[in-house]
Amino acid sequence: MLFRGHNLPGGGFIGGLLAAIALFLHSVVFGVEETLKRYHLNATKIIATGLLAALISVLISLFKGLTLFTGVWTSFQLPLIGSLGTPMLFDIGVYLVVVGVILNITFVLTEN
Repeated sequence: MLFRGHNLPGGGFIGGLLAAIALFLHSVVFGVEETLKRYHLNATKIIATGLLAALISVLISLFKGLTLFTGVWTSFQLPLIGSLGTPMLFDIGVYLVVVGVILNITFVLTEN
């Protein structure tokens, strides 16, 4: 879902929600402590990493002398994904922020 978002439905937000739902369901079945231990999750670090990725994607265009949020693309192509660029980096940042926030909220609410 994360990599489909530019040409088809999907993107960082819906991909992050789907990933967070999967981790939340794992925590419902096995418990929060087991989920945190098995996947080495730290919601605060995930959120910070996502914010950093989004910020870097914005700053790249500014350092190139372009306006804010202008997409900058590389000529490098990945199979099934296409060319890499700042919009994809921003989507990855959104993905990580959404996963971190949803996990933080749900894990806090499910603690005993």
